[in-house]
Formats: sequence, C-alpha cells, structure tokens
Amino acid sequence: MKWRTYADDVLPLWVAEMDVPLAEPIVRAVTDALALGDTGYPAGTGYAEALAGFADKRWGWGGLAVERTAIVPDVMLGVVEMLKLVTGPGDPVVVNSPVYPPFHQFVEHMDRQVVEAPLGVDLRIDLDTLDATFRRAVAGGRRAAFLLCSPHNPTGTVHTAAELSAVAALADRHGVRVVADEIHAPLTADGVDFVPYLSVPGGGSGLSLMSASKAWNLAGLKAALAVAGPAAAADLARLPEEVSHGPSHLGVIAHTAALRDGTGWLDALLAGLDDNRRLLADLLAEHLPAITYRPGEATYLAWLDCRALGLDEDPADVFLHRGRVALNSGIPFGTGGAGHVRLNLATSPELITEGVRRMAAALD
Repeated sequence: MKWRTYADDVLPLWVAEMDVPLAEPIVRAVTDALALGDTGYPAGTGYAEALAGFADKRWGWGGLAVERTAIVPDVMLGVVEMLKLVTGPGDPVVVNSPVYPPFHQFVEHMDRQVVEAPLGVDLRIDLDTLDATFRRAVAGGRRAAFLLCSPHNPTGTVHTAAELSAVAALADRHGVRVVADEIHAPLTADGVDFVPYLSVPGGGSGLSLMSASKAWNLAGLKAALAVAGPAAAADLARLPEEVSHGPSHLGVIAHTAALRDGTGWLDALLAGLDDNRRLLADLLAEHLPAITYRPGEATYLAWLDCRALGLDEDPADVFLHRGRVALNSGIPFGTGGAGHVRLNLATSPELITEGVRRMAAALD
C-alpha cells in the first residue's frame, strides 16, 4: 500500500509501514512453517506466553497473565470487540484528539458515538478536560468507554505512570471503562519508559490490545492479543468464540518469533529511529523553520505543525501536488489536526532528506 497507492514519481512518507528488512527469526519461523505445510488454524498460548515474557523483560511488568488473554485478528478489530463487551449501541467512546483516524471510523461504524477530549497544548492528556468529558459521557446513567492510545499516535507521546494512574482514578470515579490500544508500546525512544495501562493502580478493570505488528513491520501478517486486567477477566471471558477464527496462523507464528527472538533486531531499529528523529529535526530547522516539530517519545511517526506556513489549503495536499511527497493529512485525526501532517520516519536517512527537500520545494 505504501509504495503502490501513488504515482511512481511520488515519495511515500505516509502509511505506517516501515522500509526495513524483516528480522531473521521471523523469516525463519514463517519459512519453516511453510516448509512443513503448517498453514491451518491458530491454536495454543505461545503468542501470549511470548508477549508475557517480553513485557516482563522489557517493561518490568510481570502481571500479564496468559489466562487473561485472547487472540484477535488485529488491534483495531480487537478494539471493536472489547468495546462491544463494555458498551452498547449509541454509547459514547472518549478519545484524545488528534488521534489515529480509525478510532473515529471503527467506533462510528459500530454505532457508538465518538466524544473528543483533546490533548493539551503540550500534546499530553489534559486531565481536567478528560474529567469533564467523562462526566458528560456518563450523564443520565449512560455507559461509556475511553479508548486510550498509548503510546499516542500521531504525537508519539508516552503517557507516564502518574498520568495513567490519574486516568484510572477518573475512569473509576465516573464508571468509564478503559480500552487501551498499546500497539506502539515496543517502539519507545532511548531513555523513555513505556508503562502498560493494566499495570498502574486502578488499571485492573481495563482491557488492552497489544501486537508485534508495528514494531516488527508485520501489518500484513494479522494477529493481536486482547489482555484483561484482573477485574476485567469476566468481560474478556464473554468474547465470542468466533472472534478467534480471524487471526492468521502465520501471523501468530511471526509475532511469536518477533517477541521471543527479535529483540536484538528491535534494538537496532530503535537506534535508527532515534537517529532519524534527530535528522528530521535538523533538516526542518534548516529548510522549513516555520514547521514546528516536537520529536516523539515513541512510534516512528512525526507530527508536524505547519500552521505557520500560512497555507490556505491542507498542507498535505500542497506537499503532494507541488512537491510530490505523500504525507498523512492531519484533518482526519480530529480536533487539533487541521494544519498538521504526519510523516513516517521509518525509512532511510536519504529518503527523509529527499522528503524534506521536496516539501521545501513545494513552497518555493
């Protein structure tokens, strides 16, 4: 999709796929499965066990209980299934905008109401705004959920333990159920600690979706895990059996290999992403100083504030049509997205340099 959506003369720095060779343990695991003819339905708890081991070693979280997990087709379809467990048709689902556009699309398609609690000017959760939004969401005795993006896409913000504990306290106070999309969790920058939502005080009633998909570039090999906190185990137990039919068996094999044997590859990737963040900041400062860029603490996505360019149209359209570089428009990300673009950093330094050159040329 990344390289084939636009014409050949367009440089694609948009959709969340990475320009990287796959980790050798993943290639070996999938190749071995194919050689054996092992292409049936997924079974067992190997994926959950691999994730639990990774979470313990990487984040110091030993609380991921395999018996409180379920394989789901991917993170967003897992989000849909978790929201079905804790809300009903017409119920509000709170999001921190600007946020990953499928949050809007999937929630609205399942007949829930998206309610925005915009991030603060510092691109972090505004707890006062969230408190007020929760209060409105449950008015009249309605059920409500909070769809938490952690780490946050598109800003790259990594929520702290204190912030997440405050979220859990607000959710408990208002009776709001938390569903956390933690797909970017392995992609934190050097020196930044990811905190699983289910690990914080009060987070035990939450539900989380995790996957190796983003960190190991496995978007085409579908699989994810739903994880329940201790107080949400009964909710997860109500997940319909047919949901487990959707994941790819080869996807489960690939994700399991990534989490068990692909951490060396991941560390090399993270070092390259740190370099690319610094490179992008330097290039923008030199060629496009009017664009504001706060390097994210996680993900391989850059959220660029282009409002000072004074453009009358969507910056993404300008960069595409005049500069032949494809970026994500900020508008579909909701409130706070207009005048912004999202750039995919997970490519070579040469392509990032060329991308910024084309962006600058689009404004000449």
